[in-house]
This record gives sequence, C-alpha cells and structure tokens, in this order.
Amino acid sequence: MFVAGNILQGLAYVLDTVLFLYMWLIIIRALISWVNPDPWNPIVQFLMRATDPVLIVIRRRVGILGGIDVSPILAILLIMFLQYAVVQTIRDIGLRLH
Repeated sequence: MFVAGNILQGLAYVLDTVLFLYMWLIIIRALISWVNPDPWNPIVQFLMRATDPVLIVIRRRVGILGGIDVSPILAILLIMFLQYAVVQTIRDIGLRLH
C-alpha cells in the first residue's frame, strides 16, 4: 500500500505546484492589466490565453461589481480553497496509506 500512498503524495505535490503557479499567473495578469499592456506582446497573449478560461467563467457568474472586476480575487480564493481542501485531502490519504 505504500506505493499507492507515495503516488497520492506525489500527485498532491504536483497539483499544489500547478495551482500555485496558476495563482501567480492570475496575479501577474491582474497587475499588468493596470498599465494597459500591448495586446500583441507574446507574454501578454500567453497570460490572456492561460487565465481567460477561468476568469471568464467567474465573470459570467458574478459580473463586474461597482465597475471593478473581482474575478482575479475570486479565482485566487478558489485556488486557495483547492490547495487547502483538495490537495491536503489527497496528501492526508497518501500518508494514511503508508
């Protein structure tokens, strides 16, 4: 059973890292949006393509509140929830299988 435990712990580690990096992509995109970036810049295009799928879904459900786009904040809170609830649960299950 220790093999399954190690696999689950590895999966939890990878998922945690991916969520952490995605959170930073959202933060960078939000910061860049304050300075009116060049839409033809490859870095800006990458950030848009990488974060739009999540942010657009949140915007559709919540909308823009008082002229402020809160979708990056909500996306970060969702990522933090996933890190503490889902990733930690997978990690704990992996530890119990040892």
